[in-house]
Amino acid sequence: MVQALFWVSIGLIVYSYAIYPLFLFAMVRLQRKSDSVASAPSPHELPKISLIIAAYCEEDVILQRVHNALMLDYPADRIEVLIGVDGNLDATGELVDSVEDDRIKLHQFPIRRGKASVLNDCAKIATGDILMFSDANTFWDADAAKRLAMPFVDESVGGVVGRLILTDAATGKNCDGLYWKYENVLKEWEGQIGALLGANGAIYAMRKSLWNPIPAHTIVDDFLIGMRIHRQRKQLLYDKQAIAREETAPTIHDEFRRRARIGAGGFQSLFWMSKLLSPTYGKVSWAFWSHKVLRWIGPLLMVIAFGANLVLADQPLYLNLLIAQGLFYAIALCGALLPFPGAVGKLVRVFWMFVNMNAALAVGFFRWLSHAQSGTWSRTNRSASELRVDPAEAVLK
Repeated sequence: MVQALFWVSIGLIVYSYAIYPLFLFAMVRLQRKSDSVASAPSPHELPKISLIIAAYCEEDVILQRVHNALMLDYPADRIEVLIGVDGNLDATGELVDSVEDDRIKLHQFPIRRGKASVLNDCAKIATGDILMFSDANTFWDADAAKRLAMPFVDESVGGVVGRLILTDAATGKNCDGLYWKYENVLKEWEGQIGALLGANGAIYAMRKSLWNPIPAHTIVDDFLIGMRIHRQRKQLLYDKQAIAREETAPTIHDEFRRRARIGAGGFQSLFWMSKLLSPTYGKVSWAFWSHKVLRWIGPLLMVIAFGANLVLADQPLYLNLLIAQGLFYAIALCGALLPFPGAVGKLVRVFWMFVNMNAALAVGFFRWLSHAQSGTWSRTNRSASELRVDPAEAVLK
């Protein structure tokens, strides 16, 4: 029994992180699907879009974000930008109101209620056929809105998700880490087989006709909204050429807090979206189990594997495996404490990222279980001078 627990736990972890991607790659190759999106329609054929940006205490960046939205290569008479300010706690709303452009529409909410409520209220009054969502600290490439809009000429398409590129705050250069690149590849492949899991809050779009208000206490709104598109039996596509850029979280504490919040939101969404685990949803169900559920229970699997290994350590094979597990965690600890250079440093930090991510998931689970994680969000101070997160440790939102 103990041996079975050990091998099943190890097997599920290896399957989720290594075997599932291989199966996914094989499926993509067998389908031979192109990753291109529909050709651009003429300007008069583009749908009217409503870009919704929820903001909370973003006075430092909001004018830059508004300017970025106005610079999008999209017909001016077919776009509106709704800025929903959650709570009148700084000058964010006043700065938005100072912009003299009819496309910008400020919605100042005097009481802080959380991002979900802001999205619900803004979506309700949006006039566009397509709703696009972004964050106040995210900046889109000029063609991003057009690329997100193009696939909607196909009535079976319910949503389109773009690609988020992480940038270094000091240099502005792309600093996507190894794990981030790995996750983006999985996202692309899942999109090609019709099993993209959720959206990315930095850049995604959906038909307004599919919008349904989300619970006010939703923790991870983008994942829930994206998965609801699958529930309505519509396609959720991924376009890696529709690009948004965002600075990495400035400190290890900020990144851990973000991961724990995403973990809590994942368990919350799992409860709400459990129907998608049914085999009747085909590839979506398979991807959901393989890429999300098994990852979310990863901390439990790691604890079971280590505990079972301790019980079995009187046998030579399991003693060696226990030593291997110990080395794995020792390398992870070194990755957190020691500045290894070059390729060795990147590999060591991946070990640390894996352990740290699973620790955050465990914290997130207990926060969800105890209702300690609220739906309101805290702004990350991007100008912090504390120890910065290495890009290799960045994980997908």
